Amino acid sequence: MAVPPKEFAAPTYPGEAAPPYPEPAPEPGPGVSVAPPPEPPPPPAYPDPPAPAYPDPPTSVPAPAVPHGGHGGADGAVRMDDLELATGRRMVKARQRGVDGAALWHLLLTVPTGLLSLGVVTVLSGMVNVALAVIVPVAWLLSGPLVFHRRVEAALARRLFGMRRPTEEEARRLDVVWEQVTRRAGVDRETYELWIQERAELNATAAAGHIVAVTRHALDRLPDTRLAAVLAHELGHHVGGHSWAAMLADWYATPARVAGRLLLALVVSLFGARNKAGFACGGCLTLTIGTFLFQLAFLQGMWWLLVPFAVAPVLIGWLHRVAEFRADAYAVGLGFGEALEDVLVREGSGGAAPPPGTSPVPPGALPAPHLPYAPPGAPYAPPAPAGRSLAPRAAHANVEARLRNVRLVRDRQVRR
Repeated sequence: MAVPPKEFAAPTYPGEAAPPYPEPAPEPGPGVSVAPPPEPPPPPAYPDPPAPAYPDPPTSVPAPAVPHGGHGGADGAVRMDDLELATGRRMVKARQRGVDGAALWHLLLTVPTGLLSLGVVTVLSGMVNVALAVIVPVAWLLSGPLVFHRRVEAALARRLFGMRRPTEEEARRLDVVWEQVTRRAGVDRETYELWIQERAELNATAAAGHIVAVTRHALDRLPDTRLAAVLAHELGHHVGGHSWAAMLADWYATPARVAGRLLLALVVSLFGARNKAGFACGGCLTLTIGTFLFQLAFLQGMWWLLVPFAVAPVLIGWLHRVAEFRADAYAVGLGFGEALEDVLVREGSGGAAPPPGTSPVPPGALPAPHLPYAPPGAPYAPPAPAGRSLAPRAAHANVEARLRNVRLVRDRQVRR
């Protein structure tokens, strides 16, 4: 007995009707052609990524920096980094500094003033206590070398000379220039410290035993070649012993100078009191000093003690001039003669540029190129000069005399 096939119902889905199933296509009859199935659509065409754009090779090489010229282009702009940077090994001298004739004679001429200072210190300390009349003078004599201690020098630079440490930007530029100067000189660059003076003049100073200071006006206005010439000049003072000899002489002469200035101020104040008592006291003090000097020079026959005090200022001024000439010759020997000459020409003209089309150098002299010292950017406004300060006055000789000396040294180098 055949069992009829069991019919299965379509599955039910919860919450929705059953999906419709497609009806099977009827089979074609005989003689009917069947169309082929349609071809699948082609894949979408994506755009090709663009090729990377490489820069074209340069058609010309940029022009190198103009050495020792300072002109940066046709527009007349000044290149501040016009110093040729030397490469290779730096030979450092074993002897970093010495004492030339100018420094040695400066010390010898200050000995009488130093002895007078010793007497002033002894008398003043003895007025306080007898024991101090021995201790204080000895301590004062031993205090001279302390002036060249790094910390003491830094305190003197800030308090006495009105200097400051260079900023980060100033230090970067000074390091480049100073490295080239010391490389040519064979001097260890770490032996000296660079400082800044807020003064509106093209100048630099060698002070104490390790300080080389340049004015901010010179730092902002001078290109690197000219700035290197100024620093080389100050290095010549250190190498020749001029700076430390002058510092030591001034240190031991300070008590006598202070005592003399106080005595002179007392006499002036007494005469300026505009009363009989003050005028009488001033006259008595002046007569006492004059009588003492007369008896010492003529009655006692010790006039030779007064000669050094009268002659020393004149000779020391002449030695300052000799020291300037030797420092200039040192800078010329390092290869900064032309740049130093240009700086001296500008210093002699007050820092002002000559009229267009004119030359600051007299006919027949070595040419010094004119450079409009003006860095790019806003014009520099020098600070107003402050009142009287204790900063060291520049002992620079006459500019015309220094120019003649620089040209003479350069001429000798050319002949060699």
